[in-house]
Amino acid sequence: MAVTDEAIEKIKGMIVSGALQPGQRLPKEADLATDLGLSRNSLREAVKALSLMNILDVRQGDGTYVTSLESPLLLEALSFIVDFHRDDQVLEFLAVRRILEPAAAAMAARSVTAEQVAELRELLDAVGPADGIDKLIAADLEFHRRISQATGNRVLCSLLEGLSTPTTRARVWRGLTEPTALERTLAEHTAILDAVEAGDAEAARAWSTVHIANLERWLESVL
Repeated sequence: MAVTDEAIEKIKGMIVSGALQPGQRLPKEADLATDLGLSRNSLREAVKALSLMNILDVRQGDGTYVTSLESPLLLEALSFIVDFHRDDQVLEFLAVRRILEPAAAAMAARSVTAEQVAELRELLDAVGPADGIDKLIAADLEFHRRISQATGNRVLCSLLEGLSTPTTRARVWRGLTEPTALERTLAEHTAILDAVEAGDAEAARAWSTVHIANLERWLESVL
């Protein structure tokens, strides 16, 4: 194991064991290096790596702290990683969305509030086929974001947010090249929301599956 990897594992072990708690400040560098049997250089490299993963927060002039370790914060790294996807991987991202988004829609049908439904209705009513592609795509992204938020599951919200970015270009491309894509998307969004509002989890799951599968099929046909 590389020295830096060993340092990362030792700090991770302290956090997992509870020796370091969320929000707690790490001991001074020299003291921590001695306690862990590490060189100060390897400790610094480990701290840098863990700060990039939002596990540690380095505050200049103050010290290094364990972050809140909340799932949304830790999963921000996923959004950074998926930005490096290749175009030929978009179908793989869509396949994962087809697993998670219908589950989110079903969960939302069981937990959505009247206020959330009203906000989603307002969002759908604010766009139409005559609007520009940029506005429609922004509304599409926001619709899916709010459906996932209605689940109350922050881990699922963060995962879906990270998976949404790689498929945005495909959505734009479809909107520009398929004549009926925009009307179909709006109709499918309405069907999903109707099922969610009715508390029909299985209908919400089914319509969400259809929605993602239609984009998948279109993309497969043009690649």
